[in-house]
Amino acid sequence: ALEYDIFREVRAQVADAADRLQALAADLADLDALLSLATVAVGPEFCRPAFHDGDESLEIEAGRHPVVAQAQEEFVPNDADLPAGSVALITGPNMSGKSTYMRQVGLICVLAQAGGFVPAESASLPVLDRVFTRVGASDDIAGGQSTFMREMSELTDILHDATENSLVLLDEVGRGTSTADGLAIARAATEFLHDEVGARTLFATHYHDLTALADEREGVFNLHFTAIRDGEDVTFLHRVDEGPSSSSYGVEVARMAGVPEAVVERSRELVEDEETTASADATTEPTQAATDGAGVDTATTIDTDDAEPSPPPGQQTLPGTEPDDTDTDEIAAELRDIDLARTTPIEALNRLQELQDRVSR
Repeated sequence: ALEYDIFREVRAQVADAADRLQALAADLADLDALLSLATVAVGPEFCRPAFHDGDESLEIEAGRHPVVAQAQEEFVPNDADLPAGSVALITGPNMSGKSTYMRQVGLICVLAQAGGFVPAESASLPVLDRVFTRVGASDDIAGGQSTFMREMSELTDILHDATENSLVLLDEVGRGTSTADGLAIARAATEFLHDEVGARTLFATHYHDLTALADEREGVFNLHFTAIRDGEDVTFLHRVDEGPSSSSYGVEVARMAGVPEAVVERSRELVEDEETTASADATTEPTQAATDGAGVDTATTIDTDDAEPSPPPGQQTLPGTEPDDTDTDEIAAELRDIDLARTTPIEALNRLQELQDRVSR
């Protein structure tokens, strides 16, 4: 009874002082945050950032991840240069540093706008209205959302709410569905961010076909994380460089993770078979495209006494259509000019539909 009476008395005293205690806790939290910012500010690896109105590039020299860099004895710093409205497509192997790089750029921007020094040799930054991120992969069982549905919901928020003053960080968007659908969504989202929104964007992806956007849009450029391959061994340099990556080294990473050797060897065989098939298709595809793309039916013959000789392949017409020679020559010329190596399946279908409509008129 005595202990309970003492407990009730202490509880009453705390309740009477609740407002003062909560105010004190808030002040201590502010002091703790300011002390943390001040402590790292005097360190040799932090600098005071400069701000500009947003028309200039977001520039970071020798940037570091503020948490990962402290946890590792050796950390490779990297630069960042994002002009206004630009999209950087980042490719490279898993574990090479793509996600860490994107996160460190985002954290540097947040630290700077909170009034703190940033982990870099120098930083010239725009004033951002928001930083949007779509990273990681997890489902929402309680909410009834699959991994892909949650990914698409977050992407929807970004595409609706981002502005030209935003920073957007996207990590492997589209990986939760089929390769064709995922690539189509990733490309369409990238085009929308560049063409309609104009937000500075870092987009890490394993869709190497997506890197062709850099040749089609002035504000899109490629970055990659370098690796050195020596036989079956791969060494990640964690260094960002210009241009697209030549390989994702997925099989090598699987071996490093301890996947059974039989699975690794079978994976290599399948990759080699796929590359051989792709090479053979690339050799025969232009001829097939010139025939199939023009809507040619090579099995169709005209059995009449007055019929003219059949035109050569590539100049035949669809049944019921009679384009003049000028149209036929123009369509054939357009087919010859199509770069199949840089044409996505969706673009090829759209182009084929366009040509078919012209022939059918």
